[in-house]
Amino acid sequence: MQAMKLHRSLSQIGHRMEDVARPGERRKRILLRNVAWLSAGVTAVALGLVVGREVRQRYKFSRRTPYDFYAHSGDQMQDVEFGVGI
Repeated sequence: MQAMKLHRSLSQIGHRMEDVARPGERRKRILLRNVAWLSAGVTAVALGLVVGREVRQRYKFSRRTPYDFYAHSGDQMQDVEFGVGI
């Protein structure tokens, strides 16, 4: 138990000495850590949106009724060309 306390206090002293020797390194480390957490959070949100959209589309697709298949069967087609790129 005493060895663990000694190791912990020695490592804290070592960190303090590094901070005194290189004061700009601590700020850079904190900035990089915050940027990493932010990018991980944005990635998680984007992944959740993509997965949620896909699950919702599959759910809606599997719940279709015969009326949905033939909803526009009697509609008159207008003379519109799609994908012309104008």
